[in-house]
Amino acid sequence: MSTMDDPAMEDPMFQVGHSDGGTPDQRAVAGELSRAELAATREEHARLAEGALVRADELVAGYVPGVNILNGCDFYLQDGELVGIIGPNGAGKSTLLKTLFGLIPVRSGTVSLRGEDITSAPAHRLVSLGVGYVPQNNNVFPSLTIEENMQMGAYLRPKVFRERFDYVADLFPLLGERRKIKAGSLSGGERQMVAMGRALMMEPSVLLLDEPSAGLSPAYQDEVFIRCRRINATGVSIIMVEQNARRCLQICDRGYVLDQGRNAYTDTGESLMHDPKVIELYLGTLAKAH
Repeated sequence: MSTMDDPAMEDPMFQVGHSDGGTPDQRAVAGELSRAELAATREEHARLAEGALVRADELVAGYVPGVNILNGCDFYLQDGELVGIIGPNGAGKSTLLKTLFGLIPVRSGTVSLRGEDITSAPAHRLVSLGVGYVPQNNNVFPSLTIEENMQMGAYLRPKVFRERFDYVADLFPLLGERRKIKAGSLSGGERQMVAMGRALMMEPSVLLLDEPSAGLSPAYQDEVFIRCRRINATGVSIIMVEQNARRCLQICDRGYVLDQGRNAYTDTGESLMHDPKVIELYLGTLAKAH
């Protein structure tokens, strides 16, 4: 069978990880892989992810039987990092976040938190372990007040409510000022603050954010990104999926570019912004939408 007859051989990620031209390290020395491509290989992931706060290895997952959205995806988050995940529509960005939080069935691969296996762990266990998740849509209780939304966020530890609400109100002063207002009457940007604040009520060490700037005005988008940096500065490690690729890379410590359910590139946010291949394949197209 010829190479062209084998679909796997046409897969660029197969070629990166399994080329007859040598190991990824050898190919990098030979100039065949950029630093961002090398870091996304299986071998480099295993080395760089050692001791990570959150680690995912070779995840295969999907919403319906027989259809995989993630196809051997690797990921890691070090303590204190803000890591952004970008890529074209359908690349598996939100699926990766939901899989980390146990919302999507894992067909193979593992997820760990501080070295403990949390693959497909239920949401309540992850919350108790210090993982917070903010979905893109339907992320507030519209019939409840801001204060009641915060109480829902602290339902596992009601005794810490006052202390944690003060912390959240310091990050988002509007929430403290309007605590008796129903969340359903708020703007999209204000609801996003409520959702993020509620996720912070359990004092998470890891915060998962799915498209936090989606549907917001430019002013509120900037506000959300500024708040993300401020939350990160308080010691919360953040994983952010974001369509506003350039803005995401501007604020993140490190970024992943996903493509077809795998990580294609990973490097510092600034390096990815200036990587010729990332610009040509992803940033140019994504930037037109913004």
